[in-house]
Amino acid sequence: MEMLPEQRELVKHMQGKPFVLLGINSDRDRSVLKEKFEKEQITWPNIIGGEPRKNEICRKWNVRGFPTLFVLDHEGKIFKRGYLSHDEVAKAAEELVAKAPR
Repeated sequence: MEMLPEQRELVKHMQGKPFVLLGINSDRDRSVLKEKFEKEQITWPNIIGGEPRKNEICRKWNVRGFPTLFVLDHEGKIFKRGYLSHDEVAKAAEELVAKAPR
């Protein structure tokens, strides 16, 4: 949750560019998540999956805890992965957007 203000800022800054922020949530209760999304102004797509060991996406991507961040290129290949700072994510996103085909 502490990263949300920076994530909102990044989504706003990247609007209109070939960029998508996708969240993966470990919470199971959709009604709680819906309230959280509304309260925190989370407008980007999110996958709701329960705990990492039981979530297929988390298993395939080797997510062992949250937050784990991935920066993917326009082909879906992992460019950066891990517990990344806002500056690392923003820099990687800008670099990839500049390289993305138009």
